[in-house]
Amino acid sequence: MSPADVCAPGSPFWAVFQEAAKLGLDPDFFSQFEPDVAIRLESLIGEEMGWGDGGLGISLAAADFPLQMAMAVGNQELVELCTGKIGCWMITHPDKGSDIMVYDMKREWPKDQTGNKGNLCAKVGNDDIVINGQCSAWVSNGAVAQVALAYIAADYGNGYFDADGRPHGLAVIIPLDLPGVSRGKPLDKIGQRSLPQGEVYFDNVKVPRRFAAALQDEYYGNQSSAWSYAGTHMSQVFTGVARSAFELALQYCHERKQGGQLLIDHQLTRYRLGDMMRRVELARGVARRSLAYARLSPHTHPYATASAKVTVTEECMKVVSEALQLFGGAGTSREYPIEKLFRDARSALIEDGENYIITTRVGLLCQQLYAEGWSQN
Repeated sequence: MSPADVCAPGSPFWAVFQEAAKLGLDPDFFSQFEPDVAIRLESLIGEEMGWGDGGLGISLAAADFPLQMAMAVGNQELVELCTGKIGCWMITHPDKGSDIMVYDMKREWPKDQTGNKGNLCAKVGNDDIVINGQCSAWVSNGAVAQVALAYIAADYGNGYFDADGRPHGLAVIIPLDLPGVSRGKPLDKIGQRSLPQGEVYFDNVKVPRRFAAALQDEYYGNQSSAWSYAGTHMSQVFTGVARSAFELALQYCHERKQGGQLLIDHQLTRYRLGDMMRRVELARGVARRSLAYARLSPHTHPYATASAKVTVTEECMKVVSEALQLFGGAGTSREYPIEKLFRDARSALIEDGENYIITTRVGLLCQQLYAEGWSQN
């Protein structure tokens, strides 16, 4: 389907949300279980969503981000505002992609330069917040969302930057039916085409200050917590994508003959399938451990869970690529869904933080920890 058709009334996309609502998997669902059971269940469900469709799995997860944050900060007005609505997580801008990950200005940013405040900014007053600019076309659900959890640069009356040049920030929940809100065309992209993404524009959009989830002093802690969780869900979903590719290849190798016998009867094929299964298990283990860290640790760190996202998506790409190779020329055609999984997995290497940049940031974390004595005792 074209991106516009995906978002159009009557599209199967909307039926997915209707069916998902029947499952009862709202943010309160897991609270009825002991933490270790809840983590296992959340991981299983995220993997199943990815097994079915990576794009829809991400869309369903992003849809709950504003509601989860409203519940986390205990704002009942925002909980009611977000309940039953499709949400989006608005954190990337056209000129501020991976720069959202910069927390250490002295080690990461050029000396004597202010940080990157991005394209979407706010003026925070005593009662109201006025928002101008645009988010990136890569915002998941941006083309269809009814409410946004936005992370943007903010001026509280003391400018946009602190003494170190780091931008002041604001986390705010924004109803997307307010005057001054408009949208661009849905993004036309190589993979995860079932995930509607697109720009949202703001022209003097006014929201009440009480809609803020985190103001100046709490901003970076709140932002890092949200990103910590996002990386875990990416890990779960793309474990499912990897498993789907493995299962498709396993089935095909029991059907396709080459060299006078089924592919599965060739020793090298068995090795390749065994290696794929090993990588799926690796992805699953890392995904579950990262979720346990994000949910249970008193002090989480987004670089840690982002590193899990890197590991899982890289392993997923290897599994999907090998699966397509086993299909041979048939794998490049649309007759089999393996080509779609290949495109979806390739997008994930950039999505939610480009993998090389994230890994560089993990290296920075190692440097910071070593300076504090880590590994020296």
